Amino acid sequence: MIEILSPARLALARETGALVAEILHTMKERATVGTNLLEIDAWTKQMIGEAGATSCYVDYAPSFGRGPFGHHICTGVNDAVLHGLPHDRELADGDLLSLDLAVSLGGVAADAAISFVVGDTRDPADLALIEATERALEAGIAAAGPGARIGDLAHAIGTVLTQAGHEVNTDFGGHGIGSTMHQDPHVPNIGRPGRGFVLRPGLMLALEPWVMADTAELVTDADGWTLRSATGCRTAHTEHTVAITQDGVEVMTARRP
Repeated sequence: MIEILSPARLALARETGALVAEILHTMKERATVGTNLLEIDAWTKQMIGEAGATSCYVDYAPSFGRGPFGHHICTGVNDAVLHGLPHDRELADGDLLSLDLAVSLGGVAADAAISFVVGDTRDPADLALIEATERALEAGIAAAGPGARIGDLAHAIGTVLTQAGHEVNTDFGGHGIGSTMHQDPHVPNIGRPGRGFVLRPGLMLALEPWVMADTAELVTDADGWTLRSATGCRTAHTEHTVAITQDGVEVMTARRP
């Protein structure tokens, strides 16, 4: 299903997006050396509840997972890049942590992800990996707007990632979002311009470049959810929910001042 949101629904989406951004950045501030992944999940649950929102993950049970997910935020450490199931693990100095969060507020969902290094030890290769996904996301957003095609966004994202020296996995990518978290159209992280669905005002997309340092192959943990790099290399994941407007694009999950 491809959903086109009314102006009133987009106004609700701004509130959802602001909540997602605030929770993610609060968790980034709290994620220090010694923080347990289960603490991050508990803090996220508390903030979602206090806002009167609903987690999109707790009851999430797609065909590719061993559902339901049962937690409120995805926590990927080092080689874990997608669907990281929170577990009893304390963060160490130099860990590369990816947090992915989707919530629904007022019947409209928003989805975003950030990656960052915990503590004081910062490997330049980790920072470059994160920066590549951030630049790719910026390129994808810049390519969006009414009349653009999905392939234009995919091409913009993929060009940045491949020029940074990364292979691009096409099993998972961005997606439509609205009254539910995952909708059509699929937005791959690499593609050909001028192809695919034509973007129109009211469409919301979750754009999410993610890469693994030296592979494009994923493996699944025994938990049935956490996806890791097949080689054990570091990974990074960055995501925003954006809305197509009459004259451009609006980032719904940007943090408000």
